[in-house]
Amino acid sequence: MKYLVTAEEMRRVDNFTIKEIGIPAMVLMERAALAAYEAAEKYCLEHPDAGKTALVMAGVGNNGGDGLALARLLSEAGYYTEVWVVGEEAKASEQWLLQRKILKHYPVGFCSKPGKDEYTILVDALFGVGLSREISGVFESAVEMFNELQGWRISLDMPSGVDSDTGRILGRESVRADETITFGFCKRGLVLYPGCLAAGKVTTANIGIPRTAFGSDLPGMFAWDEKPEELLPKRCPWGNKGTFGKVLLAAGSVGMAGAAVLAARAAYRAGAGMVRVITPAQNREVIQVSVPEALVGTEEELTSYFEWADVIAIGSGLGKGAAARRMLAEVLTGSSLPLLIDGDGLNLLAEDPDIRQMLTEQGAGGRTIVLTPHVGELARLLGKSIPEIRERVADSGRDLAMELQAVVAAKDARTFICKEGKPLCVNLSGNSGLATAGSGDVLAGIIAGLMAQGMSGYRAACAGVYIHGCMGDRVAAERGEHACMAGDLM
Repeated sequence: MKYLVTAEEMRRVDNFTIKEIGIPAMVLMERAALAAYEAAEKYCLEHPDAGKTALVMAGVGNNGGDGLALARLLSEAGYYTEVWVVGEEAKASEQWLLQRKILKHYPVGFCSKPGKDEYTILVDALFGVGLSREISGVFESAVEMFNELQGWRISLDMPSGVDSDTGRILGRESVRADETITFGFCKRGLVLYPGCLAAGKVTTANIGIPRTAFGSDLPGMFAWDEKPEELLPKRCPWGNKGTFGKVLLAAGSVGMAGAAVLAARAAYRAGAGMVRVITPAQNREVIQVSVPEALVGTEEELTSYFEWADVIAIGSGLGKGAAARRMLAEVLTGSSLPLLIDGDGLNLLAEDPDIRQMLTEQGAGGRTIVLTPHVGELARLLGKSIPEIRERVADSGRDLAMELQAVVAAKDARTFICKEGKPLCVNLSGNSGLATAGSGDVLAGIIAGLMAQGMSGYRAACAGVYIHGCMGDRVAAERGEHACMAGDLM
């Protein structure tokens, strides 16, 4: 996993590294510049006909100081290098002034505006993580001019104009980087929309700040970056279908058997030993043909299988009729098993205050509950508009998780897994191909399958969302994002 830090979290570990560990700020700055220099050299090696000219757009803070150090390294390597200072040098930071003094001994030119229309390397060192308000005036003009220049754009730490905590664009436009070299730890704004679109390729450079610099106050957000296979539960060599977990899946309605098929198959593929599908009698033949491994039961038999199961999943394609409402109430009143609610189960939860109250009480009582709402379902559950939810998907997920004392996987282009008292997990895998009918049913099956094998609801949701996205990436690599179908994910 990798930490995704706020500007404040990064400032805190910077200060600890400098003041407590004893690594001087200028050493960290030099390492940052070296990391960016290596990226520039790699680009030039891959494009030998591009020439060797560089422009550094530098602010007067420490990010600008990184840019000045990089200008020196580029100059030493034979680049014709110009530094375009944006801002008042009278307000420059101490490290910036030291780097400026060093540059007097190197053939680096300083300019009030770019001297060319095209450079090999364009370096954005204007703001870094320090930006907290919309850019305007000379800074806005500088960003616009920088984007109009021809050349390979590299941003140091953050593309200027992107909020490092939220990914929001602070002004009319931000720098549009081809690559962002971020220092120490990845910043949240580099992975959240729309900031991630401005960042280009993101490389996190180790400049000597250890994870131990966080102490016990770890960052509040992380993302998985392991191989997905590494997150699957370990298999007992002498286990059997019973020991690998039993999923009781209430899914599908008349004419909606596909949702039950996708969820059941996904639960099996995630490693569950047995899956029993509770669905209308009209779906029995479809289930038995499509998933012959599955057991099938009727809606009237639901409660009789509570003692058999290790986890209950309900909602995929279930509909919102009387039978569906009754089954949701039964899994709340008649069982304390770990519970996953998806799809129509969430819609019923939004419409029925009595069911919602039961769920809240059980969550507060310690029952493991996982909810997997997309933005529309989240809006209905919180009584807000979809645009309001889209503005704050992570916060909305946390609000619902806190209210219901549940794990909430708030699904969007970036899915956030929320649980009170746990760090926020953001999923970085997946692509637009997952925005297709049935994809959510597959996700519900994966998470239920992992829970059946003993994973906690929080970890199963974090791992399940990531695995689901990784499978989407594999399908897209083979067939393209346009051709991705939910069944391909299996």
